Formats: sequence, structure tokens, C-alpha cells
Amino acid sequence: MASLSRLLFFFHALFVSMFFLVSLENTTTVSASIDGRKVTDAESTNHHHTIKVSSLFPTSVCNPSTTKVSKGGSTLKVLHKHGPCSKLHNNKENTPNHSEILKQDEARVYKIRSRIAKKSSLNELEQTKAANLPAKSGSSLGSGNYLVTVGLGTPAKQLSLIFDTGSDLTWTQCEPCVRSCYQQQDPTFDPSESTTYSNVSCSSSTCTSLSSATGNSPGCSASTCVYGIQYGDSSFSVGFFGKERITLTSTDVFDDFYFGCGQNNNGLFGSTAGLLGLGRNKLSLVSQTAQKYNKIFSYCLPSTRSSTGHLTFGGSPSSSAKYTPFSTISMGASFYGIDFTAISVGGRNLSISSSVFSTAGAIIDSGTVITRLPPAAYSALRTAFRQKMKKYPMAKALSILDTCYDLSNYTTISVPKIGFSFKGGAQVKIDATGTLYASSPSQVCLAFAGNTNDTDVAIFGNTQQKTIEVVYDGAGGRLGFAPGRCK
Repeated sequence: MASLSRLLFFFHALFVSMFFLVSLENTTTVSASIDGRKVTDAESTNHHHTIKVSSLFPTSVCNPSTTKVSKGGSTLKVLHKHGPCSKLHNNKENTPNHSEILKQDEARVYKIRSRIAKKSSLNELEQTKAANLPAKSGSSLGSGNYLVTVGLGTPAKQLSLIFDTGSDLTWTQCEPCVRSCYQQQDPTFDPSESTTYSNVSCSSSTCTSLSSATGNSPGCSASTCVYGIQYGDSSFSVGFFGKERITLTSTDVFDDFYFGCGQNNNGLFGSTAGLLGLGRNKLSLVSQTAQKYNKIFSYCLPSTRSSTGHLTFGGSPSSSAKYTPFSTISMGASFYGIDFTAISVGGRNLSISSSVFSTAGAIIDSGTVITRLPPAAYSALRTAFRQKMKKYPMAKALSILDTCYDLSNYTTISVPKIGFSFKGGAQVKIDATGTLYASSPSQVCLAFAGNTNDTDVAIFGNTQQKTIEVVYDGAGGRLGFAPGRCK
């Protein structure tokens, strides 16, 4: 135990040394103007969202989704962590404000860039400073934003975990918490009370594989493998690497599931019990359940904090989705790479060179809140959006969001639709809920941000994924978008 305590202290010392990180259009008009030309009412509707300003803000009442989930898969409910549908909702002190959410989002993005650039060791980070499951949003966590509940152990203990397509290792806090555990809503998992738990040996090849899954070399304590993982906001988890039974649904139970049993955990995890890793590494849940689900999963994120979504494993890939192949640009073993080819605003493609998108490539990420674009692409998007919103008074910037409006004197607004095109011909219109990020009626912002450098990877974030069923077909090597499938 003493050797483990010293090892945990070593990991902790390293981690804490890291740098953590709208023109108002009258609804009775029969025509509008797009790019200086008169268009019909129907065309205006096709290229603009008509939005009630009040709809940009969540209600205090839970409104569960009525979306029908495709048959053939195993589904979990997804909830917003700080919404009224979540049991964590009453923990107000862990609820971040909008500036904090965006600051933590920026820290996550720095971490992703570092990992893709293969600068994942602690020293390099310091030098750069840089089944259907219900899903809930966990906005306070730099490592993810939505929650599902799974069972772990025998008998199964129900745990609320952040699900994250940008992480691989699944972990939860475990007794006896040799060093420290943060306060969580669920009872802390105790492996001594489970009949199916076992430690992984230091000599196991699976222990060695932790390096690629976490970015850190594993440790060893009394022949037991020890993992260490940190996130962009300085949150971290260190503990035993073990095997256990995981229960996704009443019929989907998996033995010998590799996960982290955290003995020293700290950071912005709110009241959640840990994390469910859905990345592409062989230690992710997706890979460990591949024999049953064939690396196929999909999700609908809650459209607001007051609604619910779902996370579904297995089944047949949606036939209604529009697919793009995973990118051939290397994004490492964890991330799902995609290729942007064009962006449109108000029905017109922006003049952006294809090289702008291909220089650094792009990924889709369930844990990044705001979509990040190459500097030239974001500049073109911002210019076109501002032009079409010039009749609305602008407001001060909100953190990384520099195009904001004061809509406090408006009941209804008209916003140009933004669309993305991907390699292979897939085209996606972003929903109104994914176009704007609202702090208050007097500060409603364009929900996109630009990267600092051309070499920074672009990220398709979760705000833009709302109302779209996102389908990950790992076996087919493709990503699908089914707009309007999530309510």
C-alpha cells in the first residue's frame, strides 16, 4: 500500500504541475433579400431559421424526448448534467457559468491538439502550456459533456458516467480511495463487494496498451498495473487497472471489461462517477464490445438542458443518414477524423480554398462544446453571418465567441442557416439550436470559433450536433448524419 501511495503522489505531483488548463424580419413579409437579390417566402424559409428568442433558453421542467429509437440496438438514455432531467441537477455549486464552460472547452481543445500532435507526455504538455443509454450533459467537465448510466460489478452498481468519443479508457472512482476521491452523487464503487472484479498484472500486454489509451506509461504497485490519465482542465484520475463485468442493458452484459479503478481523482468532474470511453483505441468500450456491436453506435444529444437524448450500441447503420468516410489524415488511435469540404451561409457556399480544410484536418468530438474552424474558414463564416444579421444590434464578446447580439428587445428573429459539406457528398444543415449560443437575451452569440493557427485541427463540436442523429459505423469506416432524427 505504501508503494501505491508513493506512486499516486508521484502522478499527482506531475499532474498539478501542468498548465490547465440577426436582422429582424417581419413575419408577414412575402419576400426577403439574400445576397442582394429578392427571393420568395419559401426560399427565405429554406435558408433562414425563424426563432423565438425565448426558445434559446432551457425551461425548469424536464421534457423527455419523444424520438423513436431505431430497432436492433441497445439503448441508454442521455441527459444534460445540469438540466432538470438529471439527478445531479440540485448540486448548484458544481454548475459552471457560461464563461467557465467556454474556458473549460478551450482547455479541452488544447489537450486534443496536443494529443493529435503526439505531444501527450506530461513533460511536453508542461512545455507547451497548453446499448441505448440516456445521455446527460456534463458541461463542467473538460473531458466530456453528456452522461449515461451503466452497471458495473456483480451485483451491478449503477454509475453515472460522462460518455466521450475523444477518450478511450473507461474509469470510475473506487474505494478505498488511497489518496483522494471527489464527491459524487452515486455511491463510490467498491471492488471488494463485487464477485467479478480482478486486477490486471503489470506483466500483462494489456497493461502496456495503456500508453496509447491514456498518453501516459503505466505504473506498477505490488504487481498490479496502475494507470494515470489527465485532461485539458488539469482534472486527473490515477488508480488500479482492472477487469470487471459491465452491464449496459438488461440483456447486454460483458465480462472481463478493462477499466480504471480510480484511487486518486481530482478536478472538474462535478458529481459524476467517472467516464465512459468511446474512442477508437482497443481499450475503448467500442472496441471491447466489437464482437457484439461491430463498432457501431449512434447518439442523439439533448437539444436543450431540459430534454433527453439517447446513446445506442449496435443494430444496422441508419439508412436515412448521409455518410462521409473517416478521414485518411492521421488523427492518432483515438479520434474520429472527418473531412470538411465546404461551408454555406444562407444557402450560399462560402469562398474557401479546399487547402484551408486539408492543412490540419478535422475530427468530430462529443465532448467539445463549440465547433473550431481554420482561421480563414471562420473569418469567411463570421463575415457572411454578420452581413445577414446586420439589422440586429451587436453585443460584447463572450469568451471565445466574438460575434454576439443584443436581442433583449426582440421576440422573434430570423437567422441564416449554416450548412457543412463533407467528403463523399454528405451535407448537413445546422439546426437553430446549434447556430446560436445564448448567455442571456442581451448576449446571444454565433456558436463557432476560429483556431489560432492553420495547423490546429478543426473540431465539429456537440453544440452543432444537436437534433442530428450521429452514426459511427466503425466497421464500415464512415460517419453518418441523420438531420431531424432527434427531438
